[in-house]
Amino acid sequence: MGALIGGIIAVVVGLVGMINWWDLFVKGLKAAVPFFILLVGVIAIAAGISDIKDRKEEQKEKEKAKKEAAETQTERPK
Repeated sequence: MGALIGGIIAVVVGLVGMINWWDLFVKGLKAAVPFFILLVGVIAIAAGISDIKDRKEEQKEKEKAKKEAAETQTERPK
């Protein structure tokens, strides 16, 4: 119950602050949005590089498994 009341009070105070300082709020958004876009871009690049590395490792493991399977087939007596 206390969290609900505190949340309502925070929303009201936040709305009053946004209305009173709208220009500063917009300036803050103008400063924050490009930063977050940059941050998301860096994270996406890191995820892409990690994905490429994982695919290469998976491909190496498949080739190794094929090679081992081929070697075991050639070693069997007929």
